[in-house]
Amino acid sequence: MSLFQFPVRVYYEDTDAGGVVYHARYLHFYERARTEFLRMLGFSQQDLLNTRNIAFVVKSMNIDYRSAAKLDDSLAVETRVSEIRGATILFSQTLKRDEVILNTATVKVACVDLGKMKAVPIPSELRAAFANK
Repeated sequence: MSLFQFPVRVYYEDTDAGGVVYHARYLHFYERARTEFLRMLGFSQQDLLNTRNIAFVVKSMNIDYRSAAKLDDSLAVETRVSEIRGATILFSQTLKRDEVILNTATVKVACVDLGKMKAVPIPSELRAAFANK
């Protein structure tokens, strides 16, 4: 499946006292990129919640840290869908500064009915949108 790129700027709030991005902030960058990927495909998480009572929740995440991002860096999050199963999507994400890979993440999200708090199949139109991208 194709690549989605999302730009990120490192702000003071993302860093520690030394101007280095705090490790947990990378999760925010990755989350924003996945959200904007959905939006680019024509799906708003708020609309999915309001019309279908579904949301995507992180089931598991693995991050491999290679190099630090720093205050004022201009970064890009690259996001790909690696696999789609019944109720889960596996994303491969990479954070880069220019062409330098700072870290990579593998993120499995589950589609959940929030009323029942149970996994449900990914809607067919969303599955089709990922397949066509």
